[in-house]
Amino acid sequence: MRPLSFLIISLCAASCVTERGPLTNQMARSRTRYLARAADEPVSWQPWGRDAFAIAARLNRPILLSVGSEECRLCAEMDRETYGDAATGALIDSLFVPVRVDRDERPDVAQRYQTAVQLLSGLHGYPLTVFLTPDGSAFFGGTYFPHDDALTGRGMRQILPEVARSFSDQHPFVLRQAALVRQLGYTRTVGAHGVLEARAISDQIARIRVAAATALRSRVPLEMSGYASAASLLIAASARGNDTSELGVAKAALDYAADSGLALSRVGDRDEPTDVVRAWMLRNLAAGWALTAESRYRTAGRHVLRSLLDTLRADDDPGAFSDRRAFVIGAVLDASATLSDTAAERRGLAALDALLARAYVKGEGVRHGGSGRSGVNLLLQDQVQVAGACLAAYAATREADYLQVGSDLAAILERDFADPLGGYFDAAGTDPAAPSLADRTKQLADDALPGANPWAARVLLELADATGNTRYRRRAEATLEAFAGIAPAEGIRASTFLAVAQAVLSARS
Repeated sequence: MRPLSFLIISLCAASCVTERGPLTNQMARSRTRYLARAADEPVSWQPWGRDAFAIAARLNRPILLSVGSEECRLCAEMDRETYGDAATGALIDSLFVPVRVDRDERPDVAQRYQTAVQLLSGLHGYPLTVFLTPDGSAFFGGTYFPHDDALTGRGMRQILPEVARSFSDQHPFVLRQAALVRQLGYTRTVGAHGVLEARAISDQIARIRVAAATALRSRVPLEMSGYASAASLLIAASARGNDTSELGVAKAALDYAADSGLALSRVGDRDEPTDVVRAWMLRNLAAGWALTAESRYRTAGRHVLRSLLDTLRADDDPGAFSDRRAFVIGAVLDASATLSDTAAERRGLAALDALLARAYVKGEGVRHGGSGRSGVNLLLQDQVQVAGACLAAYAATREADYLQVGSDLAAILERDFADPLGGYFDAAGTDPAAPSLADRTKQLADDALPGANPWAARVLLELADATGNTRYRRRAEATLEAFAGIAPAEGIRASTFLAVAQAVLSARS
């Protein structure tokens, strides 16, 4: 192996150039804080898009893709230690075309490469650090890498030249590896069909109960969205009277949140958006109060509710991402009814009206960025979260306009997102950035927000109840069946799927 210092000197001499001259850092033009904070880094970060892939193809270089978020602690650490280092930045610019993506601005991109990283390394989380061929296919990657780890060879200073050398010296193998990962990512949902069986669903819930109980004993932060969705599942399972052991674990999770104040903690001690985490906890505390009548859950729920109301001013950030904002609004509206807070309900309705006014067009759907800033195709998560919030508003007010929006968005799901093989695609169209991105993806697993397909099924079930139209229920069941074959592999991240599946099975009996 050639010494690293020699590589840095020789490769930096051939700086990252195109026919139009050297690449320059483009993050100052970004509209999100996470991207903009990289504007002064000594890395020539490019925005996600066709131009970056065209440059990589012209130079025959791999792409270094970094996906993160404003709240991600390890993303900030990699920014300080790795991407803030001038020598490493020069090395990156010499070997790669560096591309930076905000997870919350492009959740479709984040989901695609999260799947690739899971296939490549078995890891989940952020930042995503992924190396792509010029057509956008992933061939190596992980999550957080330290800046320098000469002992194991797993630091970025060691990995960067090795990946570049592999891309050059073992090019046919790299292309085969990338094609395999791409194919596995595409086909993992094609063969996912299964039958919703009560015993199988109960067994999966039992495994999640054990995982959540283990996390409680080890003091894993249960405000994290994955465990919050698990607590939501266990509360719902207990409410149906299936097994009192679910209630025991769910109450332990609620007690942990209510007693420690974790649900109200600030940004900086977690990797999820604070408003989304609080919305999860609000839903759970309100459900816990409804199920147990223990006043401590009502008190804690009201505290969380008040903390969320400040984010729901009607004149709040007009560029807020629609999916996150609608999830919070839906939580506020659902919990306001349970906690008997009419003032919070009014503010939730005002926030929903403002979101609809700026992001929704009848017959066209919901834009991701309320101000149209993201420049992406319509995303499934936006449609289902806004539809869910509208149905919560309809339940609270019985105003037909909200039901009409929910019905319109359900029609858009069928028209623009439905996969003939079952379920719904993450985006209404393909990503034109690179050839490999013509494969449309589908999301099952919970992340910061609940899985988009299970939430779509939830919305369809609520529409069936609200309208009496059984076609919505059949569509919901078909959506769940499209993923029943792979749900067990997702573990705790299939919690929303399991909660909705159990609701379907309970209605059958």
